[in-house]
Amino acid sequence: MTQEYRIEHDTMGEVKVPVDALYRAQTQRAVENFPISGKTLEREHIAALAQVKKAAARANLELGVLDEDRSLAIQAAADEVIAGKYDAHFPIDVFQTGSGTSSNMNTNEVLASLASKALESKGIDVHPNDHVNASQSSNDVFPTSVHVAVTNALVNELVPAFEYLATAFEEKAAEFVDVVKSGRTHLMDATPVTLGQEFGGYAASIRYAIERVNASLPRVAEVPQGGTAVGTGINTPTGFSARVVELLAEQTGLPITEARNHFEAQANRTGLVEASGQLRTIAYDYVKINNDLRWMGSGPNTGLGEIAIPDLQPGSSIMPGKVNPVICEASIQAMHQIIGNDTTIALASTNGQFELNVGIPVMAANLLESIRLMANISRVMADKMVKGIEANTERARFLAEASPSIVTPLNKVIGYEAAAKIAKYSVKNKMTVKEATIALGFVENGSITEADLDKALDVTTMIGEYK
Repeated sequence: MTQEYRIEHDTMGEVKVPVDALYRAQTQRAVENFPISGKTLEREHIAALAQVKKAAARANLELGVLDEDRSLAIQAAADEVIAGKYDAHFPIDVFQTGSGTSSNMNTNEVLASLASKALESKGIDVHPNDHVNASQSSNDVFPTSVHVAVTNALVNELVPAFEYLATAFEEKAAEFVDVVKSGRTHLMDATPVTLGQEFGGYAASIRYAIERVNASLPRVAEVPQGGTAVGTGINTPTGFSARVVELLAEQTGLPITEARNHFEAQANRTGLVEASGQLRTIAYDYVKINNDLRWMGSGPNTGLGEIAIPDLQPGSSIMPGKVNPVICEASIQAMHQIIGNDTTIALASTNGQFELNVGIPVMAANLLESIRLMANISRVMADKMVKGIEANTERARFLAEASPSIVTPLNKVIGYEAAAKIAKYSVKNKMTVKEATIALGFVENGSITEADLDKALDVTTMIGEYK
């Protein structure tokens, strides 16, 4: 089917635009100029741009910049975009002008088309720049939209996902409170712990993740809206900045605040860097947790086999019956992507010169992807793995009692060097610590009684006070 076009114009001349497109000339130029990745703005980012436009239209009405008809039509159009009705009309590649001007104009054009159509019977036209973009610049709108989208994703997607996963780990910690297993340091046998203690540690890591995200929110939620071109607020009516930010917070229910310094807020994107850095830090914890789980679940016959991870799918195209810890592997790969995204975000943050950073679209795309990946994998881990983990209690207890490090309580009775002799003897001669202690004559020479030896080597007494 042949694509039909209409002719649109902008300050550079005429442009052929698909006949059914809501966008106009400037968007079409960007589509043609940036055929790079095929990756467009995240859905949440499109919605955030529309939220900014809606708040601006409301403020402009109150402050006498827009008439009621145009303001209400723009607001209604923005609501439709926020709802996801017109995502297909935002075709511009992520790799575009670094200020996001192309996507700001894309939003202006779509809203102008929708609003103009709504006012057609009244003979009122809505212009993308003069009306939808009134009192605004791409240089304050686009970064504001990124911060709104990221704040929303952190508050309404990521933190609840962390809560969900932390709760799953806490429930397992309670279930495994009495399952004694070997501790390990340097991947070598260490004194006993409980599986509950380990899972409690994982839960704590996720709880700390919530703290880390919440700690970054005040900077992430601080927006430059109202600074317009360079932070001075040129072409805005008095009181616009404060009012549009207030309305934006009201519309979204998010803790959005006005930039304390508009020049810093447009020149730098360090709030996004901070949030990404928190995700990178959290990702390292996720890699560690997933590696622990797949080590403990390794086997079934030749690995540690202390836990059974739910079987989800066949693990080999050639080895019948093989099942792999696929959620652990998917999680680790997602974390590697998040760590890589953070590098891109950090590098893009250095692309600020004088009054503006010009690496914003790629920062937005990568950070929103990282949040989405981490939120999704948290729920997948909880539902498809953590909730279904079972303890192999007998195997765990056997390995705990087989560890030569359970000799440690004897330090207080016979001294460190004698205890070390027992540990080495037990490993060399493939016997238990108790057998080695007796074989080396410590019971016979009265250094310790057999009853006291049994008490000292009871692994259930070695798990400490921190349950």
